Amino acid sequence: MSDLERRYLRLVRMFYPAGYREERGTEIVGTYLALSSPDQRWPSAADAADLAGGGVRQRLRAVGATGLGSGLQLAAILALSAATALAGGWTVLELNPWTAAWFGFEQHGTSASLGLGVWAAWLLAAVVHVVAPGRWTRLAIGFALVLAVAVVPLSAVVLPYRPPLFVLPAQACLGLVALGVPGRLPLWLRLLPLAGAAVALPVTASLTRGGGGLMYYGWPAGQLLPAAGSALLLVALFVAVGLAARNDLRGAWALVVLLVPIGMMWLHPLAEELAVGLYGGGPNADRTTLTAAVIIVAVAGAIVGSAALMVQRRVAFTHAGERSDSAKR
Repeated sequence: MSDLERRYLRLVRMFYPAGYREERGTEIVGTYLALSSPDQRWPSAADAADLAGGGVRQRLRAVGATGLGSGLQLAAILALSAATALAGGWTVLELNPWTAAWFGFEQHGTSASLGLGVWAAWLLAAVVHVVAPGRWTRLAIGFALVLAVAVVPLSAVVLPYRPPLFVLPAQACLGLVALGVPGRLPLWLRLLPLAGAAVALPVTASLTRGGGGLMYYGWPAGQLLPAAGSALLLVALFVAVGLAARNDLRGAWALVVLLVPIGMMWLHPLAEELAVGLYGGGPNADRTTLTAAVIIVAVAGAIVGSAALMVQRRVAFTHAGERSDSAKR
Protein backbone atom coordinates (compact mmCIF):
# COMPACT_ATOMS: atom_id res chain seq x y z
CA MET A 1 0.00 0.00 0.00
CA SER A 2 1.43 3.37 -1.01
CA ASP A 3 1.63 6.39 1.30
CA LEU A 4 -0.96 8.21 -0.82
CA GLU A 5 -3.44 5.33 -0.56
CA ARG A 6 -2.89 5.11 3.19
CA ARG A 7 -3.58 8.82 3.56
CA TYR A 8 -6.76 8.64 1.51
CA LEU A 9 -7.91 5.71 3.65
CA ARG A 10 -7.22 7.77 6.76
CA LEU A 11 -9.45 10.55 5.42
CA VAL A 12 -12.21 8.06 4.60
CA ARG A 13 -12.05 6.65 8.15
CA MET A 14 -12.14 10.16 9.55
CA PHE A 15 -15.18 11.41 7.65
CA TYR A 16 -17.40 8.47 6.68
CA PRO A 17 -19.59 6.37 9.01
CA ALA A 18 -18.29 2.86 9.76
CA GLY A 19 -20.89 0.89 7.80
CA TYR A 20 -20.53 2.97 4.65
CA ARG A 21 -16.73 2.99 4.62
CA GLU A 22 -16.60 -0.79 5.11
CA GLU A 23 -18.90 -1.21 2.12
CA ARG A 24 -17.57 1.50 -0.19
CA GLY A 25 -14.28 2.70 1.33
CA THR A 26 -11.99 0.77 -1.02
CA GLU A 27 -13.97 1.94 -4.04
CA ILE A 28 -13.80 5.60 -2.93
CA VAL A 29 -10.05 5.46 -2.38
CA GLY A 30 -9.55 3.69 -5.73
CA THR A 31 -11.40 6.49 -7.53
CA TYR A 32 -9.19 9.19 -6.01
CA LEU A 33 -6.03 7.18 -6.70
CA ALA A 34 -7.03 6.78 -10.34
CA LEU A 35 -7.41 10.55 -10.67
CA SER A 36 -4.14 11.39 -8.88
CA SER A 37 -0.86 12.18 -10.60
CA PRO A 38 1.96 9.56 -10.60
CA ASP A 39 4.22 11.62 -8.32
CA GLN A 40 1.50 12.76 -5.91
CA ARG A 41 2.20 11.93 -2.26
CA TRP A 42 -0.55 13.77 -0.38
CA PRO A 43 -4.29 14.21 -1.03
CA SER A 44 -5.02 17.64 -2.43
CA ALA A 45 -6.99 20.17 -0.40
CA ALA A 46 -9.86 19.87 -2.88
CA ASP A 47 -9.95 16.07 -2.47
CA ALA A 48 -9.91 16.40 1.34
CA ALA A 49 -12.79 18.90 1.20
CA ASP A 50 -14.70 16.64 -1.19
CA LEU A 51 -14.24 13.64 1.12
CA ALA A 52 -15.34 15.72 4.11
CA GLY A 53 -18.47 16.83 2.27
CA GLY A 54 -19.28 13.30 1.16
CA GLY A 55 -18.79 11.99 4.69
CA VAL A 56 -21.08 14.62 6.16
CA ARG A 57 -23.77 13.77 3.58
CA GLN A 58 -23.58 10.08 4.45
CA ARG A 59 -23.76 10.76 8.17
CA LEU A 60 -26.80 12.97 7.66
CA ARG A 61 -28.42 10.31 5.49
CA ALA A 62 -27.80 7.76 8.24
CA VAL A 63 -29.88 9.83 10.71
CA GLY A 64 -32.56 10.70 8.17
CA ALA A 65 -31.52 14.35 7.78
CA THR A 66 -30.97 14.28 4.04
CA GLY A 67 -32.53 17.73 3.63
CA LEU A 68 -29.88 19.41 5.77
CA GLY A 69 -27.37 19.52 2.90
CA SER A 70 -29.65 21.52 0.61
CA GLY A 71 -30.72 23.62 3.60
CA LEU A 72 -27.08 24.43 4.29
CA GLN A 73 -26.64 25.65 0.71
CA LEU A 74 -29.64 27.93 1.10
CA ALA A 75 -28.32 29.16 4.45
CA ALA A 76 -24.93 29.82 2.82
CA ILE A 77 -26.53 32.13 0.24
CA LEU A 78 -28.31 34.11 2.96
CA ALA A 79 -25.20 34.15 5.18
CA LEU A 80 -22.97 35.46 2.39
CA SER A 81 -25.52 38.17 1.59
CA ALA A 82 -25.70 39.21 5.26
CA ALA A 83 -21.91 39.13 5.68
CA THR A 84 -21.26 41.35 2.67
CA ALA A 85 -24.08 43.73 3.62
CA LEU A 86 -22.53 44.11 7.06
CA ALA A 87 -19.12 44.62 5.46
CA GLY A 88 -20.57 47.47 3.42
CA GLY A 89 -22.06 49.07 6.53
CA TRP A 90 -18.87 48.67 8.55
CA THR A 91 -16.85 50.19 5.71
CA VAL A 92 -18.98 53.32 5.95
CA LEU A 93 -18.47 53.46 9.71
CA GLU A 94 -14.71 53.03 9.26
CA LEU A 95 -14.58 55.97 6.84
CA ASN A 96 -17.14 58.09 8.68
CA PRO A 97 -15.60 61.57 9.18
CA TRP A 98 -15.58 62.79 12.76
CA THR A 99 -15.11 66.06 14.56
CA ALA A 100 -14.02 66.29 18.17
CA ALA A 101 -13.12 69.17 20.49
CA TRP A 102 -10.12 68.77 22.74
CA PHE A 103 -9.22 71.63 25.11
CA GLY A 104 -10.97 74.09 22.85
CA PHE A 105 -9.37 72.85 19.60
CA GLU A 106 -11.34 71.07 16.89
CA GLN A 107 -9.87 67.91 15.34
CA HIS A 108 -11.09 66.25 12.19
CA GLY A 109 -10.42 62.83 10.71
CA THR A 110 -11.75 59.33 10.05
CA SER A 111 -11.93 56.26 12.26
CA ALA A 112 -10.29 53.79 9.88
CA SER A 113 -8.76 50.71 11.49
CA LEU A 114 -7.44 47.32 10.46
CA GLY A 115 -11.08 46.35 9.98
CA LEU A 116 -11.11 48.28 6.71
CA GLY A 117 -9.00 45.53 5.12
CA VAL A 118 -11.33 42.86 6.52
CA TRP A 119 -14.44 44.50 5.08
CA ALA A 120 -12.71 45.07 1.73
CA ALA A 121 -11.98 41.33 1.58
CA TRP A 122 -15.66 40.54 2.17
CA LEU A 123 -16.75 42.96 -0.55
CA LEU A 124 -14.23 41.31 -2.87
CA ALA A 125 -15.81 37.94 -2.07
CA ALA A 126 -19.18 39.32 -3.22
CA VAL A 127 -17.62 40.38 -6.53
CA VAL A 128 -15.89 37.02 -6.99
CA HIS A 129 -19.19 35.24 -6.33
CA VAL A 130 -20.64 37.00 -9.37
CA VAL A 131 -17.77 36.47 -11.81
CA ALA A 132 -16.24 33.18 -10.60
CA PRO A 133 -18.72 31.15 -8.50
CA GLY A 134 -17.69 27.89 -6.92
CA ARG A 135 -14.11 27.20 -5.89
CA TRP A 136 -12.85 30.78 -6.30
CA THR A 137 -15.75 32.14 -4.29
CA ARG A 138 -15.04 29.74 -1.45
CA LEU A 139 -11.36 30.72 -1.54
CA ALA A 140 -12.31 34.41 -1.35
CA ILE A 141 -14.68 33.72 1.55
CA GLY A 142 -12.00 31.69 3.30
CA PHE A 143 -9.50 34.54 2.89
CA ALA A 144 -11.99 37.06 4.31
CA LEU A 145 -12.80 34.67 7.16
CA VAL A 146 -9.12 34.28 8.04
CA LEU A 147 -8.71 38.08 8.10
CA ALA A 148 -11.77 38.46 10.34
CA VAL A 149 -10.19 36.10 12.87
CA ALA A 150 -6.59 37.32 12.47
CA VAL A 151 -7.40 41.01 12.90
CA VAL A 152 -7.36 40.66 16.71
CA PRO A 153 -3.76 39.38 17.04
CA LEU A 154 -2.65 41.61 14.16
CA SER A 155 -3.86 44.68 16.02
CA ALA A 156 -1.40 43.88 18.79
CA VAL A 157 1.61 44.11 16.47
CA VAL A 158 0.57 46.34 13.55
CA LEU A 159 -1.99 48.96 14.60
CA PRO A 160 -3.84 49.28 17.89
CA TYR A 161 -7.13 50.03 16.13
CA ARG A 162 -9.46 47.20 15.11
CA PRO A 163 -13.18 46.45 15.04
CA PRO A 164 -14.60 45.78 18.51
CA LEU A 165 -14.85 42.17 19.64
CA PHE A 166 -18.64 42.05 19.55
CA VAL A 167 -18.60 42.68 15.76
CA LEU A 168 -16.23 39.86 14.79
CA PRO A 169 -18.00 36.65 16.03
CA ALA A 170 -21.06 37.35 13.90
CA GLN A 171 -18.89 37.94 10.83
CA ALA A 172 -16.91 34.76 11.50
CA CYS A 173 -20.05 32.61 11.97
CA LEU A 174 -21.64 34.03 8.83
CA GLY A 175 -18.41 33.29 6.96
CA LEU A 176 -18.30 29.68 8.14
CA VAL A 177 -21.85 29.10 6.92
CA ALA A 178 -21.13 30.97 3.66
CA LEU A 179 -18.39 28.46 2.80
CA GLY A 180 -21.18 26.08 1.80
CA VAL A 181 -22.39 28.36 -1.00
CA PRO A 182 -23.06 26.32 -4.17
CA GLY A 183 -21.26 27.11 -7.40
CA ARG A 184 -24.14 26.62 -9.81
CA LEU A 185 -26.60 29.43 -9.18
CA PRO A 186 -28.60 31.71 -11.45
CA LEU A 187 -27.18 35.18 -11.92
CA TRP A 188 -29.80 36.90 -9.79
CA LEU A 189 -28.86 34.75 -6.79
CA ARG A 190 -25.16 35.38 -7.35
CA LEU A 191 -25.88 39.11 -7.35
CA LEU A 192 -27.64 39.04 -3.95
CA PRO A 193 -24.50 39.51 -1.79
CA LEU A 194 -23.27 42.36 -3.97
CA ALA A 195 -26.72 43.95 -3.94
CA GLY A 196 -26.86 43.69 -0.14
CA ALA A 197 -23.54 45.49 0.16
CA ALA A 198 -24.63 48.14 -2.35
CA VAL A 199 -27.79 48.84 -0.33
CA ALA A 200 -25.92 48.90 3.01
CA LEU A 201 -23.48 51.59 1.87
CA PRO A 202 -25.97 54.46 1.38
CA VAL A 203 -28.27 53.33 4.20
CA THR A 204 -25.47 53.36 6.77
CA ALA A 205 -24.14 56.63 5.37
CA SER A 206 -27.54 58.29 5.83
CA LEU A 207 -27.87 56.99 9.38
CA THR A 208 -24.43 58.22 10.45
CA ARG A 209 -24.53 61.58 8.66
CA GLY A 210 -23.91 64.37 11.12
CA GLY A 211 -23.11 62.02 13.98
CA GLY A 212 -19.31 62.11 13.50
CA GLY A 213 -16.90 60.11 15.56
CA LEU A 214 -19.34 57.34 16.46
CA MET A 215 -17.73 54.58 14.39
CA TYR A 216 -18.53 51.19 15.98
CA TYR A 217 -18.70 52.29 19.57
CA GLY A 218 -21.66 54.63 19.51
CA TRP A 219 -25.20 53.82 18.50
CA PRO A 220 -24.55 52.69 14.87
CA ALA A 221 -23.00 49.28 15.61
CA GLY A 222 -25.10 48.79 18.72
CA GLN A 223 -28.26 49.30 16.65
CA LEU A 224 -27.32 48.15 13.16
CA LEU A 225 -25.96 44.71 14.08
CA PRO A 226 -29.04 43.53 16.04
CA ALA A 227 -31.27 45.12 13.38
CA ALA A 228 -29.41 43.17 10.69
CA GLY A 229 -29.86 40.01 12.77
CA SER A 230 -33.59 40.64 13.02
CA ALA A 231 -33.79 41.24 9.26
CA LEU A 232 -31.91 38.00 8.54
CA LEU A 233 -34.21 36.11 10.91
CA LEU A 234 -37.31 37.50 9.21
CA VAL A 235 -36.00 36.62 5.75
CA ALA A 236 -35.08 33.10 6.86
CA LEU A 237 -38.52 32.64 8.44
CA PHE A 238 -40.25 33.91 5.30
CA VAL A 239 -38.25 31.53 3.11
CA ALA A 240 -38.83 28.61 5.51
CA VAL A 241 -42.61 29.15 5.62
CA GLY A 242 -42.83 29.60 1.85
CA LEU A 243 -40.92 26.40 1.14
CA ALA A 244 -42.72 24.45 3.88
CA ALA A 245 -46.03 25.28 2.18
CA ARG A 246 -44.72 23.14 -0.71
CA ASN A 247 -43.53 20.34 1.60
CA ASP A 248 -39.94 21.50 1.17
CA LEU A 249 -37.91 21.56 4.41
CA ARG A 250 -34.85 23.29 3.00
CA GLY A 251 -35.91 26.60 4.49
CA ALA A 252 -36.46 25.05 7.93
CA TRP A 253 -32.97 23.53 7.91
CA ALA A 254 -31.51 26.82 6.67
CA LEU A 255 -33.18 28.59 9.61
CA VAL A 256 -31.70 26.06 12.06
CA VAL A 257 -28.22 26.56 10.57
CA LEU A 258 -28.52 30.36 10.73
CA LEU A 259 -29.64 30.52 14.37
CA VAL A 260 -26.09 30.75 15.74
CA PRO A 261 -24.95 33.53 13.33
CA ILE A 262 -28.18 35.42 14.06
CA GLY A 263 -27.59 35.00 17.79
CA MET A 264 -24.06 36.33 17.41
CA MET A 265 -25.50 39.45 15.81
CA TRP A 266 -27.32 40.06 19.10
CA LEU A 267 -24.13 39.47 21.08
CA HIS A 268 -23.65 43.01 22.39
CA PRO A 269 -27.18 43.48 23.84
CA LEU A 270 -26.93 40.02 25.44
CA ALA A 271 -23.52 40.84 26.93
CA GLU A 272 -24.91 44.12 28.27
CA GLU A 273 -27.76 42.27 30.00
CA LEU A 274 -25.25 39.85 31.50
CA ALA A 275 -23.15 42.81 32.70
CA VAL A 276 -26.17 44.31 34.47
CA GLY A 277 -26.91 40.98 36.14
CA LEU A 278 -23.31 40.27 37.14
CA TYR A 279 -22.02 43.70 38.09
CA GLY A 280 -25.10 45.83 38.57
CA GLY A 281 -25.10 49.45 37.45
CA GLY A 282 -24.89 50.32 33.76
CA PRO A 283 -24.86 47.84 30.86
CA ASN A 284 -21.10 47.92 30.21
CA ALA A 285 -20.14 44.78 28.31
CA ASP A 286 -16.57 43.51 28.72
CA ARG A 287 -14.56 40.51 27.54
CA THR A 288 -16.01 38.29 30.26
CA THR A 289 -19.65 39.01 29.44
CA LEU A 290 -18.96 38.86 25.69
CA THR A 291 -17.34 35.44 26.11
CA ALA A 292 -20.25 34.26 28.22
CA ALA A 293 -22.70 35.53 25.57
CA VAL A 294 -20.79 33.67 22.82
CA ILE A 295 -21.00 30.44 24.84
CA ILE A 296 -24.71 30.89 25.52
CA VAL A 297 -25.49 31.48 21.84
CA ALA A 298 -23.33 28.55 20.69
CA VAL A 299 -24.82 26.13 23.24
CA ALA A 300 -28.38 27.23 22.47
CA GLY A 301 -27.75 26.76 18.74
CA ALA A 302 -26.27 23.30 19.33
CA ILE A 303 -29.27 22.28 21.43
CA VAL A 304 -31.75 23.46 18.80
CA GLY A 305 -29.79 21.76 16.01
CA SER A 306 -29.55 18.48 17.93
CA ALA A 307 -33.26 18.58 18.72
CA ALA A 308 -34.08 19.17 15.04
CA LEU A 309 -31.91 16.22 14.02
CA MET A 310 -33.57 13.97 16.61
CA VAL A 311 -37.04 14.96 15.43
CA GLN A 312 -36.09 14.41 11.79
CA ARG A 313 -34.60 11.01 12.61
CA ARG A 314 -37.72 9.92 14.48
CA VAL A 315 -39.93 11.08 11.62
CA ALA A 316 -37.76 9.28 9.06
CA PHE A 317 -37.80 6.02 11.06
CA THR A 318 -41.57 6.30 11.53
CA HIS A 319 -42.12 6.73 7.79
CA ALA A 320 -39.77 3.83 7.07
CA GLY A 321 -41.75 1.62 9.45
CA GLU A 322 -45.04 2.63 7.85
CA ARG A 323 -43.71 1.78 4.39
CA SER A 324 -42.47 -1.56 5.66
CA ASP A 325 -45.88 -2.36 7.16
CA SER A 326 -47.62 -1.34 3.93
CA ALA A 327 -45.32 -3.61 1.89
CA LYS A 328 -46.08 -6.58 4.19
CA ARG A 329 -49.80 -6.09 3.73
